[in-house]
Amino acid sequence: MAFDASLAKLQAEASCPLCLDHLRDPVTIDCGHNFCPSCIHQRWEGLQGTFPCPVCLHHCPDRSLKRNPQLCHMTEIVQQIPTMRRKRKSQEKLLCKKHRRVLVLFCEKDLQLLCAQCRVVSHHENHPLVPIEEAAANHRRMLRKHIGALTNHLEVAETVYKRQVANTSEVKRKMEKWREELDFECKELKCFLETERDEIENDLLIEENDVEEKLIENGWQISYHIFRRSNLLSEIEDKCLPTDLDLLTDIASIQNRYGNLETPAVLSCKLQKEFFTLPPHYLGLHKMIRMFQVELTLDPKTVHPDLNMSSDRRSVTYTTPDGFPKPQDLTSYPAVLSSEGIDAGRHFWAVKITGLGEYFLGVCKESFLRNNQISPSANNGYWEYQLLTRTCGTVPVGERMIGIFLDYDLGEVSFYNLNNRSYVYGIADTFTEKLMPYFSIASSSESLTISIIRV
Repeated sequence: MAFDASLAKLQAEASCPLCLDHLRDPVTIDCGHNFCPSCIHQRWEGLQGTFPCPVCLHHCPDRSLKRNPQLCHMTEIVQQIPTMRRKRKSQEKLLCKKHRRVLVLFCEKDLQLLCAQCRVVSHHENHPLVPIEEAAANHRRMLRKHIGALTNHLEVAETVYKRQVANTSEVKRKMEKWREELDFECKELKCFLETERDEIENDLLIEENDVEEKLIENGWQISYHIFRRSNLLSEIEDKCLPTDLDLLTDIASIQNRYGNLETPAVLSCKLQKEFFTLPPHYLGLHKMIRMFQVELTLDPKTVHPDLNMSSDRRSVTYTTPDGFPKPQDLTSYPAVLSSEGIDAGRHFWAVKITGLGEYFLGVCKESFLRNNQISPSANNGYWEYQLLTRTCGTVPVGERMIGIFLDYDLGEVSFYNLNNRSYVYGIADTFTEKLMPYFSIASSSESLTISIIRV
């Protein structure tokens, strides 16, 4: 049995993986596997660039084939190995078990080997029967096709597996990033709460001292009032004892003092309870984005001539001015408004900044750009946050993503650094008319692009 197994392995090594027959003039490709020249040429027919090995899928850089004379000689020897056992088993396999005659036909319907007698005396009489050599050639071609299809399926499966591995790594990377963001937000929240607690404690101490001073002063007033009442009471009691003439003398003074006495009011000790609310980003920036993010597009009617707007109206790039502003320009500042206005509710939008320079983000009244050329400020209906991107040494900083949250009803505009998901700046005011998201690039900037993005 060991000899048969070794012989079978030797026969397999001397066989072509494509045609499954003994290697004919074998050649070796770049990965070391061996094939018949005709078989590997047929497999690589029509391919360009890289040529995969049918066995290990190694990508060979070219069609170069190395003839293997030693393997060719070994294959010839393997084909000539005579063994009685092999001959006997071969003879047994070539005989029909039923009629003990040589197998010469193959039934294509039942996929069985037949002898000549099986053709006439069995149910195969009307079945498609072909000679063994022809059937073997047909099925060998079919198996080759299967090998090609399976090879392609294997390549697809390996590609899918690689994508799955990449997806797993990406999921782990995202989870780690979210853990870092959660840790950062928790630390920031803790810092905010400690600062808020210190401020409230300081306010409570000031209020306590103020109320205590007022209570002490009110106590002195009440004590002085009691003293004056006691003196007046004693004086009235003394006046009632003398004669009528003495009683009526200076009675007017006593009546006036009695009528002018007013009891001082008791000071109210009602304290103002301190409350504080967390900024919206502490309730979850991702939740805010999911609930209130809006789609914005830029208004070409308001774009400054020094800004180039993209065809999708979602980004502008600053370019060096080549002349004076046109008379129809709405403002002398390189700015643009969104097409959508806001007059109620909560809204969130985000921008990506690429390049170097100074820029301004915020909101303004709908009428702002139609006014005279004035510097933007809250007094004339413009609420902004100024930012700057610059180089760190000789290396420019990366892309910045800024989020803007507008709560129209509360009169709040908040700015967030979306790169580390942190709160940056806030503005509070009262809004009375429609507001327009505002994007501006300072003329001192080298080259800068503001793009509206969705996060």
